[in-house]
Parts: sequence; C-alpha cells; structure tokens
Amino acid sequence: MKQVDVLVIGAGQAGLAMGYYLKQQEVSFALLDASDRIGNSWRNRYDSLVLFTPRKYSLPGMPMPGDPNGLPAKDEVADYLEAYAKRYSLPVQLQTQVISMTKTSQSFLLETNRGTYRADKVIVATGPFHTPFVPGFASGVPNEIYQTHSSAYRNPGELRDGPVLVVGAGNSGAQIAAELSRERQVYLSAGSDLHFKPQYILGKSIFWYFDLFGFIQADTGSLLGSWLKKQPEQIYGLELKSLMADRKVLLKPRAVGTKENRILFENGTEAEVSNIVWATGYRSDYRWIRVDGAVDSQGSPVHRGGVSPVSGLYYLGLPWQSSRGSALLGWVGRDAAKQAERIRLS
Repeated sequence: MKQVDVLVIGAGQAGLAMGYYLKQQEVSFALLDASDRIGNSWRNRYDSLVLFTPRKYSLPGMPMPGDPNGLPAKDEVADYLEAYAKRYSLPVQLQTQVISMTKTSQSFLLETNRGTYRADKVIVATGPFHTPFVPGFASGVPNEIYQTHSSAYRNPGELRDGPVLVVGAGNSGAQIAAELSRERQVYLSAGSDLHFKPQYILGKSIFWYFDLFGFIQADTGSLLGSWLKKQPEQIYGLELKSLMADRKVLLKPRAVGTKENRILFENGTEAEVSNIVWATGYRSDYRWIRVDGAVDSQGSPVHRGGVSPVSGLYYLGLPWQSSRGSALLGWVGRDAAKQAERIRLS
C-alpha cells in the first residue's frame, strides 16, 4: 500500500494546477491519471480543435509559449501540459485508474489497477466530462448512416460521402459543422437559439474584456454570478453565423427520431443524411466514489466552492465551482490556490 498526505485524482489542467501549489507545501502527494500520457484528453480530440481562450490564460507559474493573444491548437495545449508537469517535477502516476474510493475514520482508501493508496486528503480533479452522451434514439439509426460522437471524431476523412448532420450546437458542434461545410452539405441541429460572440474586439480577446470587467471571477453566489449562470451558452467566433447566412450550414431544431434513412426534427421537418456527428456532450460518472455524503442521489458532487461536507475531500475543475472560470485553463489555478490554502490550514 502506498501512503501520501494528499492524493490528486486526475492530471489534466486542474490536477496539474493543484500539484503546482502542493509542491510549495511540506506535504507528500501524488497525482493519479488513467491516461498513458499527460495531455491526452486534448490530443484525442478532433484534429482542428482550437481553444477559444488565448495563450495568455494559462496555468500558474508558466505561460504558454507563442503569441499571448493567439488561440492555441489542441496538441499545443497537450504539449504545454506535459511540459508543465516536467518543469515542476510533479509526481504524476500515469496508467493508474481509480476503481473505488472509500473512507475510514482516519483516511481515504483508493483501490486502483496498480495497487492501493491511502491518503489523508483527496482532491478529485477529473473534471465533469467522463462518458460521451447520445440520445436514446441513436440506437435506432440505420446502419446506412455513419455515426460518431464528437469525442471520437477526428476529421472529415472518416465520414462517408454525402450530407452530414451535426447534433448539438455548443462550441465543439459549431467548429465541427464549420469544418465539414467546406466539403459537403451540413445540417446543424440545435435544441435552443444560438448566441454568438466575437472572439476579438478591437484586437483584444473577448476574454480580456470578461476578465477586466469581472465576469470570469464573479462568485457563484453574487448577483453578477447568478445572472451569468442563467445566460445561454455562447458560441465564440462568427464563422458559423456567416456559414448559416450563406446557407452552407442549414440550422434545424432538435432531432427527435429517425424514419428509414431520414432524421426527424421536433418541428416536423426531415433531413436525409449519410452521417451524424453527435456533439451532444458528456455525462459525469462518479460511481467510483463510495463515500457517504460525497455525491447526491443523481451522482453529482456535493460541495460548496469545491469543499465537500466529507472532511478531507475536495473537488477542482468543475464548471461554476466558484466562478465562471473554474473549469477554464486560464482560471482553474485560482481555485487550486484556494484549495491548497485550505489544505495547508486544515
């Protein structure tokens, strides 16, 4: 059995930021990650993925190389995270899948595929995106239509000839639809109205303005934070809006079913396609946490600002954990610093 003072689950951007601050304390700690290489959660996304936040918004202590105002590609972010762990000699244990976590009166016990760990404190930094989600009717889509989730999609060459339907109009769906529209007819299914924001205003990233005016740091319990949480998801960049205006991407309402080789939409219209890309997001999976009070009846983490009611248990990198920026690369370090200070004082 391996024993440490603090165990961090996940060595993505949140876990590495946590490691940066723990390194400054006189505690023994380790970061466990199921992947075989740091940054693979980014490397394994679609080839054309580009962040919507500039390089200047990076992890504490080490700026991302390149133009600070430019947008990094996904492999660039992956390499940056790997270099970050190396620079600070963070004790990352790769290929280590946590199977279960229980708690005794004194400590946490974590069973992994590489043995048992005991820790006084645990920070769950796995993020909220665990299991790709597709609607139930996807199982009834005929074999003639090629299907893939955005988590598995890499580039247009994987798809069959013919029209494609992208289901889900978040930023990933918007980027994929724009890419595919260069070669074929694209339908984009959105469950609600689309809201666009430019990536740059007067030469500065829109996130520079968000940061300046306190939108990113707004506390979840503040009036501004409460208002921001009610706002619809924004699509950053205006390329898709232009493509829709030129009818290179045709907007459709929510997809609700299939009829032979046609997709049915909630307004009664149909579309005949050869491919579907499900950009429908993910579901969280915390079933490995077997500690009373750690998750609610829906399986979601119970916390206040990332602090669990279970003594010694913390979360990091969750959307709106403490503010709008809690799950973003450039701002997760702020929550990590808070958690490190709580650990130091406990």
